[in-house]
Amino acid sequence: MSLSHEPAGTTPEERPVVSRLSRTDRLLPVWIGAAMVAGLLLGRWVPALNDALDAVKIGETSLPIALGLLLMMYPVLAKVRYDETRHITADKRMMAASLTLNWVVGPAVMFTLAWIFLADQPEYRTGVILVGLARCIAMVLIWNDLACGDREMAAVLVALNAVFQVLAYAALAVFYLDILPGWLGLDTETVTVSMWDIGKTVLIFLGIPLAAGFLTRTLGERARGREWYEETFLPRISPIALYGLLFTVVVLFALQGETITSEPLTVASIALPLFAYFLIMWFGGLAIARWLRLTYPRTSALTFSAASNDFELAIAVAIGVFGVTSGQALAGVVGPLIEVPVLVGLVYVALRLRDRLAWPPEQPRSRRGS
Repeated sequence: MSLSHEPAGTTPEERPVVSRLSRTDRLLPVWIGAAMVAGLLLGRWVPALNDALDAVKIGETSLPIALGLLLMMYPVLAKVRYDETRHITADKRMMAASLTLNWVVGPAVMFTLAWIFLADQPEYRTGVILVGLARCIAMVLIWNDLACGDREMAAVLVALNAVFQVLAYAALAVFYLDILPGWLGLDTETVTVSMWDIGKTVLIFLGIPLAAGFLTRTLGERARGREWYEETFLPRISPIALYGLLFTVVVLFALQGETITSEPLTVASIALPLFAYFLIMWFGGLAIARWLRLTYPRTSALTFSAASNDFELAIAVAIGVFGVTSGQALAGVVGPLIEVPVLVGLVYVALRLRDRLAWPPEQPRSRRGS
């Protein structure tokens, strides 16, 4: 794809954001699509690959998926200026909006959509609700980074979600699968979730890359200075995030390639509430951000945090409680298969809106390196 032509005298900062993206980033939908197709074909044509990929696990998550997620998150967390995160927590409106969207609105929206679309399919309905309860601590960093959002804000929101994940996930699962349906006269589902299992997932998928990113920045700046770290080192490791994302997509589709291709109508029925959910949460977050008059970078962090989900946790809980071959587990796997293409599309929507809408001026604190 060629760069768009700009009028003479246009500075790089004045060009549309999309035209300033690297060729690799602008072609991201193509790479994602190719990774999906490759995974589906591998899963369909090489049935033994499924067992091989799932043979070694970290908790209930396939080791290849775990490695892909860790590689995907490390460069993004290495870009965060941790000494600036203290400015983020001072924005009480932002913190309140994020907590409300993630832990009140999100679960309620997914519960409603699951019962609208999957009322007569209890296994898939339960799996979809489990996805809605698991707030994202991983891929949101990638989507926000691609959308040129506030990295420090995204890191703080992810950390906040991680804490609430450990404290609230089990209680919310009991509430939305057993207590609330009982109040409404609907079918109930008994589920027991261990706080340790949730905490272990958070420690692995957030704790490891967060510690690595923090140490990399601290030691790198101490040894060579911030200018070298942000202008020389970060550009060298940035492609690792894309490679990790594409590898994760291939593995996810390969693990369920046979099921997806042999039961397309089942997958489509699960996909409908998930598709609606991601759009409702993202545009709902955008509306709230505009009402709060947030800057574009903070709007990006808020919207992608609201619309993303922790599929590793949802899949692990579904497998641990209902079994690896259960409908609940299948619904958990379909979650990221819908989330990835939808949020890639929303990254480009965000970048277009950044160019076309008027935004409040950014805070006077320094911006981070690319």
